[in-house]
Amino acid sequence: MSPGSSKAIYVLLDGVGDLPHPSLGGLTPLEAARTPYLDQLTSNGCLGSVVSVGKGIAPQSDIAVFNMLGYDFKDVGYPGRGIIEALGMGIEFKNGDLVLRGNFATIDKDGNITDRRAGRIIEHDEALEICSTLEESLKFTRNIDITLKPSIGHRIIVKFSDPSLQLSSKVSNTDPAYDRVDGIGIAKDSTNMKIQECVPEEEGESAAASAQAINEFGRQVVQILANHPVNRLRIGKGLKPMNAILLRDSGNHLPSIEPISTRYGLKFGSVVDMPVEVGISKILGIDFTTGGDINAYQEKARKCLDQIRKYDIVYVHIKGPDEFGHDGDANGKKMSIEHIDDLFFGTLLENMDVSKTMLIVSGDHSTPCIRKAHTDDPIPVLFTGAGVEKDWSKRFTEKESLRGSRGSMRGVEILPFVRKSFFGRL
Repeated sequence: MSPGSSKAIYVLLDGVGDLPHPSLGGLTPLEAARTPYLDQLTSNGCLGSVVSVGKGIAPQSDIAVFNMLGYDFKDVGYPGRGIIEALGMGIEFKNGDLVLRGNFATIDKDGNITDRRAGRIIEHDEALEICSTLEESLKFTRNIDITLKPSIGHRIIVKFSDPSLQLSSKVSNTDPAYDRVDGIGIAKDSTNMKIQECVPEEEGESAAASAQAINEFGRQVVQILANHPVNRLRIGKGLKPMNAILLRDSGNHLPSIEPISTRYGLKFGSVVDMPVEVGISKILGIDFTTGGDINAYQEKARKCLDQIRKYDIVYVHIKGPDEFGHDGDANGKKMSIEHIDDLFFGTLLENMDVSKTMLIVSGDHSTPCIRKAHTDDPIPVLFTGAGVEKDWSKRFTEKESLRGSRGSMRGVEILPFVRKSFFGRL
């Protein structure tokens, strides 16, 4: 690989990695998908495999993306996904406020979680009405101010403020599907699908007060939403009620992080959609633009082409495949990959000279349909275009990536490798 490429596009396909699935004849969605444009790119490039965060770690998207951009937070405490998404949504907060990411969920009369995402079909007006009711109705033992702001679909940010005390983020999740390790959210297998009791993870008044507020919140939410008008209407339409909120990934401060342009000596732009990716761009000092609807793949390609005229590297995050993985829909994931290939990669190839631009294509983590959750399974990583010596690879798949000439890589190694190999900088 020869240095000197002046432009690079770095595409992460959210949750694209997978495992063989019976409904696809034992193939993964990438193997089963018809992807002529990705095949073309792969035939002119080289493959490797990447584990975004580390073996044995099934990461959430936030920390996975940070690692894929070269930040592992070993020297800086991770702020928590709640803070990242709040920043992406423009929510005002100060150090000492407690911010968590939440899911609108569905529970049955016995408190069992029957759907962690309330069926995914949630209108923003429904979420706003429920949040307004909760803000007006919630009462706490301490003098707690509560802010609830719905994001996209089932996602919500919850902020607790205590005017007399800085709240602690050293508390456990109430969402049973995720654990926390050093502030980093980790997917886990859970057979006890009930709302978990929040417990303090350090001594002192601050952590105890934080856990108390979170538990009071969780219990009241279930009571208030049990017969809420929005849920009566949803049930009447055959939809799942939004009758619980699962909380995870607490944070109470913004970290001080080296800007990405300083770290690599290159100018970065991004095309992102979800609040978490917007928050990551803001924290790293990336000049971002949004790419329209989640599935507006042509629009994202056009925005990418606009960005690459102004920046050395453009990072593009495409959400599509991950949701089908969580839903266990292997055929839906296959079709999502095909749409991305046709509309995103097809638009790129029709409107740019790949011989003058280097492309990196990978994912942030695997979301196998048979697991319906994030895993640590390796993800393909493709280097193609300007300055790339091609290997024998023909298709962007998990199996081929394990035999690619780039070998096995860690997420934090991708951009340093690109900078050294293609921009000629150590």
